Amino acid sequence: MISISIVVPVYAGEEYLERLAVRVESVRNSWSGAPFHLSELIFVEDGAKDGSGQIVDRLSVEYGWIKPLHLSRNYGQHAATVAGIVQTTGDWVVVMDEDLQHPPEEIETLLRKAVKSGSDVVYSNPNGAVHQKVGRDWTSRTFKSIMARLTGNTHITVFNSFRLIRGSIAREASLACGHSTYFDIALSWFTQRVTSVSMNLKDERFIRTGKSGYSFNSLLSHARRLLFSTQVKALRIGSVIGGLAVFLALISSLTFIAVKIVHPSTIPVTGWPSLMITIMFFGGVTIFMVGLVIEYISILVMETHGKPLYNYVDRSSDKAVLAFFTDRLESEDGR
Repeated sequence: MISISIVVPVYAGEEYLERLAVRVESVRNSWSGAPFHLSELIFVEDGAKDGSGQIVDRLSVEYGWIKPLHLSRNYGQHAATVAGIVQTTGDWVVVMDEDLQHPPEEIETLLRKAVKSGSDVVYSNPNGAVHQKVGRDWTSRTFKSIMARLTGNTHITVFNSFRLIRGSIAREASLACGHSTYFDIALSWFTQRVTSVSMNLKDERFIRTGKSGYSFNSLLSHARRLLFSTQVKALRIGSVIGGLAVFLALISSLTFIAVKIVHPSTIPVTGWPSLMITIMFFGGVTIFMVGLVIEYISILVMETHGKPLYNYVDRSSDKAVLAFFTDRLESEDGR
């Protein structure tokens, strides 16, 4: 039997946690007879600013499959997510928010997409504006698009906190994460089998109150972590420009020497060509060397973040789940 774990970081969820538990239980019961089951729901209480901690403890008594995890203080959504994933035991791990903007009923959609496409990570891809606020939704999409272009990692455009991850990869990526490592970037170190599935997602809390569960500073920290967890390949342009400048300086110097010998009268200002060539040459050398230093630092940063040399994964259990979805689809078509 394939097991599924759910991880939910909790910071300001006292209004939503009970309803979330009820909906997850309904999904859990609907999977009777399926080759997969929900083994645990881990609520990671991240130094909550409301009464979420007490609610989490009460729910863990009411539902035996709910596990509370209390962090010693508020570490942020990213750290809470990683802390929860490390404690999971499931073959698949689902990460979702506390405020019901991620429907538990869509977990099966993510799993179906994973086994049909042979993917290790499946992100939810919102059909429309999640926050119903043009500025915030546009800023998020634009930032992801820019980072995808700068780093060459096209998966950044589909990053979303509601995702399904193969359990072994999720735990390995979590263990590789440091203080400044972006978890989804760490996932890309272990697999390139990443896809997404479209679904309707709405942040009802933000739409209703205009307030997010996390502050603007937390969102900035989120963006900073993404920026510094990646190898910005665009910085390599500096080395290319420097090398090109050195090459042009050498070509120019040979050209001016030839012209000076053959037609000395065509260069009336003495010293100016040699000065410009010298500036171009040493400027190019400087830019090229700076580019090499940046590349070297980038390699050191990746090693510091814990980027692995290789990793093993077992996908053999996907066959049973895929067969289940295929048989169910055929039976529905036959009705």
